Amino acid sequence: MSHPLYVAFIWHQHQPVYKSSLSNNDIQGQYRLPWVRLHGTKDYLDLVMMLAKYPELHQTVNLAPSLIIQLEDYANGNAIDPYLALTLTPLNELTKPEKEYIIEHFFDGNYSNLISPHPRYDELYQQRHDQGSSWCLDNWQDNDYGDLLAWQNLAWFDPLFWEDSQIAEWLKKGKNFTLSDRQNIYKKQQEIIRKIIPQHKKMQDDGQLEITTTPYAHPVLPLLADTNAGKVALPTMTLPKQRFQWEEDIPRHLDKAWDIYEQRFGKTPKGLWPSEQSVSPQILPHIAQKGFKWLCSDESVLGWSLRHFFHRDETGNVNEPEYLYRPYRLETENGDLNIVFRDHRLSDLIGFTYGSMKPEKAAGDLISHLEAISRTLKQKQEYNEQILEEPWLVTIALDGENCWEFYEQDGKLFLESLYKRLSHQSQIQLVTVSEFIEQFPATKTIDSRKLHSGSWIDGNFTTWIGEPTKNKAWDYLYAARLTLEKHPEATEQTNPQAWEALYAAQGSDWFWWFGDPHHSTHDDIFDELFREHLTALYQALNEPVPDYLSQPIAIAQNQLEKEHPPDGFIHPMIDGKAEEVDWDRAGKIINGGTRGNMHRASIIPTIYYGYDHINFYMRFDLQRGVKAGEDLPSELHLVWYYCDRPGSNNSIPLANIPNQEPLNYHYRHHLGINLLTQTCWLEEAEGDFRWHSRYCNTKLAINNSIELAVPWSDLHVDPDCEINLLTILADDGQFREYFPETQLIRLRVP
Repeated sequence: MSHPLYVAFIWHQHQPVYKSSLSNNDIQGQYRLPWVRLHGTKDYLDLVMMLAKYPELHQTVNLAPSLIIQLEDYANGNAIDPYLALTLTPLNELTKPEKEYIIEHFFDGNYSNLISPHPRYDELYQQRHDQGSSWCLDNWQDNDYGDLLAWQNLAWFDPLFWEDSQIAEWLKKGKNFTLSDRQNIYKKQQEIIRKIIPQHKKMQDDGQLEITTTPYAHPVLPLLADTNAGKVALPTMTLPKQRFQWEEDIPRHLDKAWDIYEQRFGKTPKGLWPSEQSVSPQILPHIAQKGFKWLCSDESVLGWSLRHFFHRDETGNVNEPEYLYRPYRLETENGDLNIVFRDHRLSDLIGFTYGSMKPEKAAGDLISHLEAISRTLKQKQEYNEQILEEPWLVTIALDGENCWEFYEQDGKLFLESLYKRLSHQSQIQLVTVSEFIEQFPATKTIDSRKLHSGSWIDGNFTTWIGEPTKNKAWDYLYAARLTLEKHPEATEQTNPQAWEALYAAQGSDWFWWFGDPHHSTHDDIFDELFREHLTALYQALNEPVPDYLSQPIAIAQNQLEKEHPPDGFIHPMIDGKAEEVDWDRAGKIINGGTRGNMHRASIIPTIYYGYDHINFYMRFDLQRGVKAGEDLPSELHLVWYYCDRPGSNNSIPLANIPNQEPLNYHYRHHLGINLLTQTCWLEEAEGDFRWHSRYCNTKLAINNSIELAVPWSDLHVDPDCEINLLTILADDGQFREYFPETQLIRLRVP
């Protein structure tokens, strides 16, 4: 029998509990951050409405219970966050601290796609960017604040809704927004949010969508069961002082998620998105006993479970697709489960890379990967038939909200191009996970006892445990949970406040943001919220609140000054303008004067570096007023070597290179940049000890910084290959200086 290549998209929609658990009058009912409301107008409804235009394309959407409840609070007018409160405040009542807060926070969002397209919003942004916050505070008039309050909300309306008559009128108006305008903008936000759950239910009832759920407050279930699960992937991990073991909380989160689902969607759920795609043998019986039929995790978890490393070719496609693209059966004491594993790279391409590409090209690239998978599977068949004789399922699963901010028109153009192409061919068929496993039951089994304990990030739990600040938070959670354990009279029925506070504190997001590597401009708010949830638990039990909960868990650090490696994918606009939002997840190196030469440090004080699946990026900040060929040497050179890749290498092609490490190393690739003419050339070392020219697709821009994007394809490096990089300043081929001073830049190709 001939089969198409089946593809299951799973979009994960989630937000942590931003509502404070404290019950005092000043805070009760207050949401500390606005992301449920803003993503509610930009990312949830439009995603499924675009899909609804192509009824033959089926997908799966996961709606976390914590998100559903908060959306309903906003829809019903029961939620207020600081951004919304300021939006609805008359301008003559704004205090100086409130104005400072507006100037600081009301540009939160991607500059290129949320701010730059709107002239008035961009005008205000440029004033703050060029003149500084103090200048704005001294010079802005009421109409400036009024317009900024309006635009911070308007920019988050998805482009799909721009044809709405009211929204179109506001976009056309552009400035001089009144309090009445801002009030009506909020009403429009509520109108959109009210449609989210009904639209999902309708499409589920029509058979186009499968809706799945997540444990109630999005906890990492394996760590709730036993924090020692962290040592499965990393035996040397440093764990919290107290071993957290409350496996009985797992069915509580599952029961509440199940009930919320039934109440909103009128049926029982089949699929479970385990928070952070985290799994372990210990949690499986609880999931099966509740009645779930399938769950999903990451290819790294499958690899560890099978003791199989997934090799990929130069284009990033899996060489052994027959292992990854199928469901597996898990046998438990409470019945069988099915589990699917996402293609990590395809998921990350959508999540972190395609936003930097032209929408049509990105859609074509994804389809070309799917076609390559189909060809490889055909070649694996016994008789090399040109049809797929077995059904295979490619799972693409990712966060369904945060990535679109980096796409032109919030991903609308990309998704429309993708859906239009897929709807006009028959060799790739989009299905829900349940549709596939019901028609094609799993034929392979993973021994449940051998299922790896890990998450969708590197197959381990280091994002949530093992770092000092994260461990301290786990110890605080342990103490609170132990206190609740000592109150058997406090049941979910008799003291729901205590239990709700516990559930909120068990969410994964707090531990994500504590400590390295993840940081945001709202680290302090996440810290406060976690401690407020724990404080509320003690208060609900009439227990004294520990003094330590009045102090931040994290040690305050100036992230603007801290050197650090990349903590995620970036895809900056290469324009030489050094937009901080473009580089906030990049690695950072501060150039000091460790060798006694302060000249270069004053010219290029900071280097940023990072990557996505398409390019390697670098940014060299320049001291104000520096000119190439004068204060700054006329050339910048990058040289790479690969410690685990065989091939020819050569010495750096510059004169007067000192005979010292790492300048006397031999390198594989050399990228030269003429800063005067703003041109580039690429060379590769060959066996004749010469440098040979190669095609160079590097993108370069010089303004107040030097920014460049080097395509991985120019370097012909394999995924997961380690690269080592050195940068050099020169004048007309004569060596002047190199950096970093103390180490090579090291990273792995994604």
